[in-house]
Amino acid sequence: MRFSPVAIAMSMTLLVVSSGAVGQKADDQINPKSMALLAEGQSELTAGNLAAANDALETALAIDPRNRAAFVALGRVAQAQQLPGKAIRMYFEALSLEPNDLNALSAQGEAMVQKGALERARANLARIKALCKSECAPATQLAAVIAKGPPPAVVAAQNNAKVPPKGEEKSVAGQK
Repeated sequence: MRFSPVAIAMSMTLLVVSSGAVGQKADDQINPKSMALLAEGQSELTAGNLAAANDALETALAIDPRNRAAFVALGRVAQAQQLPGKAIRMYFEALSLEPNDLNALSAQGEAMVQKGALERARANLARIKALCKSECAPATQLAAVIAKGPPPAVVAAQNNAKVPPKGEEKSVAGQK
């Protein structure tokens, strides 16, 4: 009799905790609405409509934040908009969901080259080669991008190591 209230409390706790797991869906199931928006975003990206692609992909991620392909596609949109920092962050999010995603590793390496971080891109290439064990398309594609090098504007900015003091910067926005 002394243990009956404790036993009832323990059984109720077990009942409540175990019933919550029954209603959850598996982690590898991505919401179909999110997948449809991913397809829409990818078609907008290939059509060159970056704003619509961005909107569709962000909506896909709002519906299901586990949609790794949407993070990769959103990174591609950011690269097309010349925003390599944002692209690297999107690929990082995809890699946090699946650390061995070859497409995300390759795309992140490409964004790093676009930003001028060649050593980090080479580290991604080494990781891809270790995962592939033989020649694979993401490794070949990233190796070609690394061989090509960063854009000329990034190289020029890296070569100009002197940063002018605050207030003495020269603006080139209005010059033609």
